[in-house]
Amino acid sequence: MKAAHVGLGPLGRRLLFAFVLVAVSSVLVLTVAALIGVGQGFQVATQVNHDQAASRAAVAAGDAYQKAAGWDGADLSRTSAIAEAAGAKLFVLNAAGAPVGGTSFGGGHTGPGQGMGTGPVGGQGVVNAPVVIDGASVGTVKLVFETGGGNQARDVAWWWIAVAAVVALLVALLASWVVTRLLTRPIAAMTSATRAFTAGDRQARAEVHGPGELGELARAFDSMADTVARSERDRRNLTADVAHELRTPLAALQAGLEELRDGLVEPTPEGLAGLHDQSLRLGRLVSDLAELSAAEASGVSPQLTEVDLTQVARDELAVRDSHLRAAGLVVGSRLDGPVLVRADSDRLHQAVGNLLANAARYCRPGDEVAVMVRAEDGRAVLGVVDSGPGIPPDELPHIFDRLWRGRAARQVAGSGIGLAVAREIVLAHGGTIEAVSPEGAGTTITIRLPLSTEAPPA
Repeated sequence: MKAAHVGLGPLGRRLLFAFVLVAVSSVLVLTVAALIGVGQGFQVATQVNHDQAASRAAVAAGDAYQKAAGWDGADLSRTSAIAEAAGAKLFVLNAAGAPVGGTSFGGGHTGPGQGMGTGPVGGQGVVNAPVVIDGASVGTVKLVFETGGGNQARDVAWWWIAVAAVVALLVALLASWVVTRLLTRPIAAMTSATRAFTAGDRQARAEVHGPGELGELARAFDSMADTVARSERDRRNLTADVAHELRTPLAALQAGLEELRDGLVEPTPEGLAGLHDQSLRLGRLVSDLAELSAAEASGVSPQLTEVDLTQVARDELAVRDSHLRAAGLVVGSRLDGPVLVRADSDRLHQAVGNLLANAARYCRPGDEVAVMVRAEDGRAVLGVVDSGPGIPPDELPHIFDRLWRGRAARQVAGSGIGLAVAREIVLAHGGTIEAVSPEGAGTTITIRLPLSTEAPPA
């Protein structure tokens, strides 16, 4: 079966080819090594067996020689039995090299006193063993073995090696195929999802669980796609919200100016003041959008200096005290100091001011607003706590979104940008901002920033 017909792409085919090449090479090397090792092993084992048989035959011949006091009349039946059991032909030579008992050794003979050894004689293997009596050699025993005697066992071993090699090769090929599929499936899924995502399908996801880093890559791709889709959705919502916020004052301005132009109404101070208020509303919205853009851009290069967060909170309370009291709020503070941070002083003033302005806008007359600053666990903590109406749990996760306004804020003037600006400023300084609002128990907005290395201990 060709790789192109089983769903593998170019990378998959290359991987499969590499795996197969490695598997085949490994199996071939191991098979050749096994064949050589088995052959050498059989040869050594055969040599040892032959030498041991010749030694036993020499000992038996020596016993017969001693019993007969010479080769004449020596009973070599036991020696012959040993040779026969070993599968060899027996030749016994006296000290002069002449065959004992009138036997002859085809192909010549060796002289007396020769040690053990093998050598080809007419395609046969020969093993010599001296017959030693009282330290003197009185003759030689020759065992002649057929060289093909061990081939049958060797053939069986080699056959099993061949079977094992074929099985190992099949297993390696199957494993190569499985591993290739496991590696290429996540890549193919991500490629398909990327193409669909690029074509405009924002719901396209890889949704695969690959091994190791590939699985992490697939999950990272899906997370990135979710982020892009969410960003596009937020952008569309932002455009719609801005258009909605601009539409009302523009419509009011347009209607009022058309009435004045057509002479339907006389210009009065009250009418002109209303048009002026609408223009101010437009100006505030444009200014808030500019602030948000500047806050987002400040994350690139904020002007960092040593800033006392306690002093920032104290200054903003002083600046907005009249505004807070005009809203009927009871203002308090608990400021530990100094609490030093590395920050852009102007941006921090803006963030804290936005939190106080937000409290003045949404709290009821008689509610309390307090600002707290302290150092805690290596972080500078600033909290704005109010006893106002609070925020519903379903709206709490959205209060830092651009232009988002809750149900209770529809009748309150505002653009829904102040908290979004504060969040961007805090994030640009490496900090965090969070809101907690137990039902009916007011709201607490907490900013946490890294303490300066020069900050005194709390």
